[in-house]
Amino acid sequence: MRLRGGIGSGVGNSMLVSESKEMIMSDEAALKAMVFGDVERELKVTRKVLAAIPLEKFDWKVHEKSMSLGRLALHVATLPDWAAGAIAADELDFAKAPRPPERVGTTAELLAVFDKSADRLRGAMAVFEMGRWNATWTMRNGEKVFTSQPRPLVFRIWSVNHLVHHRAQLCVYLRRLGVAVPTVYFNTADDPTWVFE
Repeated sequence: MRLRGGIGSGVGNSMLVSESKEMIMSDEAALKAMVFGDVERELKVTRKVLAAIPLEKFDWKVHEKSMSLGRLALHVATLPDWAAGAIAADELDFAKAPRPPERVGTTAELLAVFDKSADRLRGAMAVFEMGRWNATWTMRNGEKVFTSQPRPLVFRIWSVNHLVHHRAQLCVYLRRLGVAVPTVYFNTADDPTWVFE
């Protein structure tokens, strides 16, 4: 960064401040791209998997200890809200948090739940200031604190990786039910065309 004008020059100082702001904005954009760069792809792929869910099999379970297909699909559909909550606020208070729906009647309703959840995450990412990235995030129920953890862990592991994990379970459910499995990475036995995205 070069100081234009002389030392102590009002013009020089204003140019220095302007360039500093540009560098900060550039750094902010680069950090956001590094932290959130894969999220839109994961949302897009997740929507494809949810669109394949046959909700007439809502109560079907792969195992007696497993979640039902419908419950798992709704969990996946609302997980972007967890990610949004991890960056939009410094805590989640279950005493005040809205409850997700327990059941939907159609695939369109399931996708509407997901779209609303995904849009909240997109909005939270858009306004998030990276200076808050390393802050502590707390999960509580009123006065009872369950845990306080670094925001990167909450967002990446408990939210995004959590979504990917359960989405993969949904793909196994689809395979067991004989439903075509959408491409998540590269291709599937049902969709053998290679996709690079």
